[in-house]
Amino acid sequence: MKTLRSIAKIALQSRCLVPAKTPADKAIVVLGNGPSLNTTIEQSLDVLKSLPCMAVNFAALADVLREIRPQYYVLADPHFFIEDGGEGSNLSRLREAFKRIDWPMTLFVPARCVKAARRFYASANVSLRPFNAIGVEGWKPLVHAAFRLGLGMPRPRNVLIPAIMLAIGEGFGTVYVAGADHSWPATLSVTDENEVVSVQPHFYADSGHEEARVRHEYQGYRLHQIMESFTIAFRSYHEIAAWAQRRGVDIVNVTPGSFIDAFRRGRLPQK
Repeated sequence: MKTLRSIAKIALQSRCLVPAKTPADKAIVVLGNGPSLNTTIEQSLDVLKSLPCMAVNFAALADVLREIRPQYYVLADPHFFIEDGGEGSNLSRLREAFKRIDWPMTLFVPARCVKAARRFYASANVSLRPFNAIGVEGWKPLVHAAFRLGLGMPRPRNVLIPAIMLAIGEGFGTVYVAGADHSWPATLSVTDENEVVSVQPHFYADSGHEEARVRHEYQGYRLHQIMESFTIAFRSYHEIAAWAQRRGVDIVNVTPGSFIDAFRRGRLPQK
């Protein structure tokens, strides 16, 4: 059934895309938005400035990103492509930040969101590249063919899943993963009214509007549903690790204290 569902999703939703290949000996740093990224930036800013980097989600809200000047950026959640995020929201601030990008950058967006992305984020310096945010499971030969052709990926519960898959697809031989704390279980609590609360800090400062939005998003979810969602993400990382091994790609988790147990631990190279 998983195989049949995957075939149907690929047939109905995926587009044929041709990635731009990078020499396999090149390395890239995928920047998650966890609070530990502040430590990595403080200790290794020169290294980050010297290597290709890929940022995600609201990272452009941090002024330091203009020093790092990432060559790649990934937006995956449909929230980034809605009409109006509200005055003072992280979404409005992000769109303003994109207008100030003055270096060449490739922005990866879900194929179904290209039209909205062109309206909100594209500019002379920001070029759009669609990707298929389609989770595929089932018969391994089919799954691996979808991965190789960019028609699908492990279920993209978290933006780092497509980010790492896109880095592999671009042909990078080494993928360093920073700011991937993923300490979500430690953020959970349940109120006396049986409401599940999850406070997930980032390396940048969230607006009050964004904090209220996230609280609203979690309303109505039960603890087991949230834990199941976490399970999907952590399982996807193991699927990525297996795929990277088949492709001869080395994924190195350089995040101190990361909860991800799929990738080998290491450090960024010295400049």
